[in-house]
Amino acid sequence: MVEATRRGFGIDIGGSGIKGALVDLDKGQLIGDRIRIETPKPSTPSAVADVVHDIVTQAGWDGPVGVTLPAVVKKGVAHTAANIDKQWIGTDADALFAKRLGRSVDQIAMLNDADAAGMAEIRFGDPVARKGVTALLTFGTGIGSAVFQDGKLVPNTEFGHLEIDGHDAEKRAAASVKDNEGLSYPEWAKRVHRYLTVLENLIWPDLFIVGGGVSKKSEKWVPLLDIRTPVLVASLQNNAGIVGAAAAAAEGIQH
Repeated sequence: MVEATRRGFGIDIGGSGIKGALVDLDKGQLIGDRIRIETPKPSTPSAVADVVHDIVTQAGWDGPVGVTLPAVVKKGVAHTAANIDKQWIGTDADALFAKRLGRSVDQIAMLNDADAAGMAEIRFGDPVARKGVTALLTFGTGIGSAVFQDGKLVPNTEFGHLEIDGHDAEKRAAASVKDNEGLSYPEWAKRVHRYLTVLENLIWPDLFIVGGGVSKKSEKWVPLLDIRTPVLVASLQNNAGIVGAAAAAAEGIQH
């Protein structure tokens, strides 16, 4: 008898797009197409909840839903708002999405976006990441971070906001900055190199994993990073947040 595939549904809310998909929880892979809708402007809680509702409805999913936010999330409440509307600060995101999706609160799992991506990489990516101190960094509209000790998450690190050379790190080295300033990959890689050098001297990780949309073109910039710490490219690339959110929802994980 063939066992049924364990499935879950994840939503990854970013500064430029909101993405959702059905996930095979045994393989860490998307089932079918990923649905993407532009992040509304302004990205208020109500407007974002409407988009999340549209994605879940379009997918025809009626089970638990995992949702990531580019924010510190503690017990379902957003405490910061990076690249989303400041109205998110103090919002009970658990209750908001439960109401909008017609779920009970225990069917919603809220996570920081980088934490969700990191959880997916630790579970489904290279086994070397499960030993020692691993830091996953997502380069997108901003820079998200997730830190693990022997595979166990230290939630809600915000290393994308380190001050480096007088600047918030993500204002200099996020992937969006590369595009907005028209930087070449070598030019942008110098900024990423500087950022990673500062971070590795603070936390002395055994491994960096780099993800986000720009990881799809890793060959153009990762080889240019001449730092002490080994660097791996995220195996799930830009789908890691969706996979991590789906797994968290299926297993009732909440931070």
